[in-house]
This record gives sequence, C-alpha cells and structure tokens, in this order.
Amino acid sequence: MASDLEAKAKEAFVEDHYELAVDLLTQAIHHEPTKAELYADRAQANIKLNNFTEAVADANKAIELNPSLPKAYLRKGTACMKLEEYQTAKAALEMGASLSPENSRFANLIKECDKLIAEESYSMPIQEKATIEDVTPKDTQQQDDLPEKPTVAVTKPKYRHEFYQKPDQVVVTIFAKKIPKECITVDYGEQILSVSINVPGEDAYVFQSRLFGKIIPSSCRYEVLSTKIEIRLVKAEPIHWASLEFTRDITVAPRVNVSSVTGSQRPSYPSSKPARDWDKIEAEVKKEEKDEKLDGDAALNKFFREIYQDADEDTRRAMKKSFVESNGTVLSTNWKEVGSKKVEGSPPDGMELKKWEY
Repeated sequence: MASDLEAKAKEAFVEDHYELAVDLLTQAIHHEPTKAELYADRAQANIKLNNFTEAVADANKAIELNPSLPKAYLRKGTACMKLEEYQTAKAALEMGASLSPENSRFANLIKECDKLIAEESYSMPIQEKATIEDVTPKDTQQQDDLPEKPTVAVTKPKYRHEFYQKPDQVVVTIFAKKIPKECITVDYGEQILSVSINVPGEDAYVFQSRLFGKIIPSSCRYEVLSTKIEIRLVKAEPIHWASLEFTRDITVAPRVNVSSVTGSQRPSYPSSKPARDWDKIEAEVKKEEKDEKLDGDAALNKFFREIYQDADEDTRRAMKKSFVESNGTVLSTNWKEVGSKKVEGSPPDGMELKKWEY
C-alpha cells in the first residue's frame, strides 16, 4: 500500500502537482512511519510549495531515522537557505557532501552559503538570489527527488501554546498534559522552532514556526512537565519580540538590557510624557528641605540636626550630654564647659522643671 502511494506521489511530483504529492506521501508515512525516504521526499515537495519550515521539519525527521541519507541533508540545506538560515544550511550541506562527495549540488550550494554568510556578516544588502532548484529534468527524475509534508494535518491545533520573554530569552509553553518525554521531539534552527508530539494511538501534533528573531540553538533547552512542555529559546540579539512568529511588517530596534547598565548610567525609556531630569528634581527637593520654615519642636529638631551634622566630635558630645542631662532644656556646644559636670535643667521663665519617677 505504501509503495503504491509512493509511486503515485512521484508521478504527481514529476507533473508539478506538489500538493497532491504531499498528500500521497503523508498517507504513505501513515503506513510506514519509520521510512526516512518518505520524509525526505515530502520535504522536497514542501520546498516547491514554499513551505520551508515544514520542509526543515521533514528533513530533520528523515535525518533522525537515517543519518546516512544524503538527500535529507540536501533538503534541509535548501530549505534553510530559503529561510535565510545560512549557518544551519551550510552545516547540513557539508554533512551531506561528506556522505555523497560526487554530488556537485552540495558544493555549489555551500559556495552560495559562504557568499551569503559573508554578505550578512558585513551587513551588506543581500542581492536577489537565484532560485535554488533541486530538481533534475523530468525525463531523468530519480526517486531521489521526491516530496513530503509535516507529519500532521494542520487544522485545529490539538494543544494550546503561548509565550513570554525576558531580555535574553523567549519562553514558549505548549500545554500538553502527561506526555511521555520519549514522545516529544524539539528541533532548533537559527530562526526555527519545530516541536512534534507523537503519542501511540493518537494523531500526531506538530508546531513549526519561523521565529520573530534569531536564536542560539546550542543554548536552547526544553523541559517536559506534567501539564506542559516549557521551551527556553536564547535570543541571539537583545531585541524585543513583537510576536513569536516572523513577520516582515514589524521592525524593532534593539532594547537596552537594563541589568547591564551601571549605577552611574541612567537608561532612558520611550514615553509619551516629557522627559524629566531626575538629578535636577532631587537637588530641588534637597534645597526645599533646607529652606523649609518649621515651627515648635520641628524647628528645634531641624536646628539641632543642622548643627550636629557639621560639628566636630567634642561639639557633638557636648550637645548630646547637655541635652540629655538637662531634659531638653539646655543645648551646649562647649565640651570643656559641660564635660566635667552634670548639666542642670534650665526651664523657661514661668515653667517648673519636674523629674519623672520610674
């Protein structure tokens, strides 16, 4: 049954009926889910349909099932180049070239990758690239050039997902309860996240997305919990992601990582209100405090603080001793005068000094 579907898929592909080829190969995969060639072929059909993230996911699955399959690396390299993930593409192509050194397509695409990587690193505008055709003439088409599609029909997502972000990472959560870890596959590219959940007896789930920004695949991690899968993507650049998925409609400038700002630097943030000079405001508050007019005990306390703050050690000792021993009725700054004797209280005229009994 699977072989018949595979043969029909080849015919559809040769006749440029790529969607039909994808459907036929998906059915074939249902019958033979461990045959790597079916995934590699479906990846090629998805490339023709511009379904590049699906093509990468299929190529990854083919490589997982058969790491010695050259065309799986060719599919992955081609799709990643279309997604402008040139480093990932080059790594896949080099691996494929080591397995099939006689295939000149690997060498040509690696050269193209090197050129694009150089242009990207120098921040030069990348010229329109010639379309990468991974198809031989129809009359000599080999089984090598077949197609395939994501392991799952995309209708309604089986599991809900959401994301939040920190300055240096994005955390993606897929709410899937009690999924065994061995049923989950997570793959990362420079700007791709691919998650598949294959539980025996259930329809497969695939989440594939070209991400808003680039990530560092080697630093990304995921954890399987009882109620969810938590994936931590490490950002390659400290920018704010306006969404999880890539869009050409939004341009975002890098944000300052507040934690890296030193104490002497004051970060500025965009606001609809006029900017405030907080240093100036702080100075004005201190001046107001100094010039503040107070009455009664508040004025006395302020007076005492001002003198005490600028006084030397002997003056401070005199002030404390005289004030305490006189029950707050005498304030002397002369330590020679009050240091050798007890300071008696001196109440204002008409007042009587009372001693408290404990």
